[in-house]
Amino acid sequence: MATATAKRRVRNNPLETAIVLTIVGYGLVVGTFLLDLPIYPELTNEQVNVFSHAIALINTMTTVCLAAGWYFIRAGEVGKHRFAMVTAFALILMFLVVYLIRVGGGGTKMFVGPDLVTYGYLLMLAIHILLSIVAVPLVLYALLLGLTHTPAELRQTAHARVGRLAAGSWLLSLILGVVTYLLLDHVYSYEFAWLALG
Repeated sequence: MATATAKRRVRNNPLETAIVLTIVGYGLVVGTFLLDLPIYPELTNEQVNVFSHAIALINTMTTVCLAAGWYFIRAGEVGKHRFAMVTAFALILMFLVVYLIRVGGGGTKMFVGPDLVTYGYLLMLAIHILLSIVAVPLVLYALLLGLTHTPAELRQTAHARVGRLAAGSWLLSLILGVVTYLLLDHVYSYEFAWLALG
């Protein structure tokens, strides 16, 4: 009964629900950066590397799911589209957990490379972060619409329009994230540093 009521509430208020979930998500990330929460383990350089590799793998798998979801909806395969997009969202939740542990553990990597490459790296990183911030509410809104409405009902909503913006910004953010990871971890170098949290 409570589940049906909650689903009806989300169905009737998808934008408000997306806003609340966005605020909670942003709060977790900002809180992890700004507060010295005792819930995260202190990470070594090797552990930060493992978490970085895991994040890149999750982002790559999410990119594949998003691209597949985009393909499936263009091919009219709604069920496969829905599965791909829900899988992409589940993966990004996994990313959030791994990312928060890495950041909360206090370890970070600082890019070391030629000046010109460093500027390019920082620009890509900034665009990646900006797009990921913008994508969160769009992704949540499109996902909530998709999960609470039938395909016929979705035609009467902003799901397709918002979904295109969400998927496009999310996909570009993920690709840039993977490229910056490759530059940092495999093409150039980094210096390990502890974040001064709190």
